[in-house]
Amino acid sequence: MYLGIDLGTSAVKTVLVDSAQRVIASESRPLTTFSPRPGHVEQDPAQWIDATFATLDALKATHAGELAAVEGIGLSGQMHGATLLDASARPLRPCILWNDGRSAAECRVLERRWPALRATSGNKAMPGFTAPKLLWIATHEPEIFAATKLVLLPKAYLRLVLSGEAIEDVSDASGSLWLDAARRDWSDAALAATGLSRDHMPRLVEGCAPATTLRGELARRWGMTGQPVIAGGAGDNPAGAVGIGAIRPGTAFVSLGTSGALLAPTSRIAANPDRAVHTFCHAIPDMWIQAGAILSAASCLAWIARLFGATEAELLAPLGLRPQAPSAVSFLPYLAGERTPHDDPAVRGMLDGLSHGTDRGSIVQAVLEGVAFALADCRDALADAGIAMTEADAIGGGSRSRFWLSVLANVLNVPIHRFAGGETGAAFGAARLGRLAVTGEAIAAVCTRPQRIETFEPDAGLVDAYAERLPAWRELYRPRH
Repeated sequence: MYLGIDLGTSAVKTVLVDSAQRVIASESRPLTTFSPRPGHVEQDPAQWIDATFATLDALKATHAGELAAVEGIGLSGQMHGATLLDASARPLRPCILWNDGRSAAECRVLERRWPALRATSGNKAMPGFTAPKLLWIATHEPEIFAATKLVLLPKAYLRLVLSGEAIEDVSDASGSLWLDAARRDWSDAALAATGLSRDHMPRLVEGCAPATTLRGELARRWGMTGQPVIAGGAGDNPAGAVGIGAIRPGTAFVSLGTSGALLAPTSRIAANPDRAVHTFCHAIPDMWIQAGAILSAASCLAWIARLFGATEAELLAPLGLRPQAPSAVSFLPYLAGERTPHDDPAVRGMLDGLSHGTDRGSIVQAVLEGVAFALADCRDALADAGIAMTEADAIGGGSRSRFWLSVLANVLNVPIHRFAGGETGAAFGAARLGRLAVTGEAIAAVCTRPQRIETFEPDAGLVDAYAERLPAWRELYRPRH
């Protein structure tokens, strides 16, 4: 048996997977974020631990025998968060999250200090990444910076609590700007540019490699017969790729989680930092992922549901299974700023084209379409890097909506495929990494593609209608920096 634990932004999801790769059970516990100031987004690391332990306690209550047999654990996590620890490995302050926009000025400083940043990391310095956050801390909270002895990404902090060791995988480390993406190792020049050294960093491993073991007292708490191996694991999107078998070139996929992304595994680095395309090491050796990322995806639907005082299901049900035509309303999904292609943490969302005749359905459809149009921007940025997509698999909570996937198929003009259980893809991918760390099996034998349960084909008439709307939608964006 194997466990996959996904430390997301809105929840911790844990899945129990057997040797036939069947999900035996799953548990989820919600997480909350807070914003102490506009543009600041933080989370209390203690929440992550409480939520993770709650999922495992629940699995012990319902599946004690299966949990006892767990041999390997894989971790997946939200990327980029800065968790700063003191000499006793205690958090010095709340974690600054991936969608925090406070460090725009520090990004400019970092690129001036280290001109090789883009060539080495494959990325542009953007506020969501970890390194600029440390420059912000050094300037605005110098006593915290001085006390910082270890900087961990969220799932590495979880692993520290589970195992007692500070270890990170190369895919998650790619989102820090401190990693040399080609060498898959920390860059001393990058660390020096932020006043840090390797002493402040965790040990690096590949995602499918054995990293450490679960603490004995925790194994006993959950009734495990041994101390399971904990794999290197992966950032959430690389873990999602492992979960759907996207481990080789030509397997593009779209993620509709709290944030969104259009991603393509590559056997070489195909960076396009000038258009804010992300370069990450994959969770498997000798592979990389190129990604266009948007900061708000399924969170846009959650936002409009709060405004209307309805559940997401209640908003989606009247829309049916597919659009008949584009909404008369346009929506910019920049509720937390944007990454690809604008790199604009200050921009904000917009509803345009409202009239006395606008109804709830038109607004909800516009929200879904706005996210799809933003992903079309990602598609074009990836195309500039030489990555063309002919189809895409969908993962994340938003992949449950047939209407949304139909919109995506027509906006992107490619078939979109859906899997059973696609919303737990990152946790399932983490479980696969946990298995690989234990068994050493061939990666391709374990990371197979799950069965597609539905394909959404583009409709020629809707493709043309959305293509006509896209230029006008793009005209709504106005830079604010």
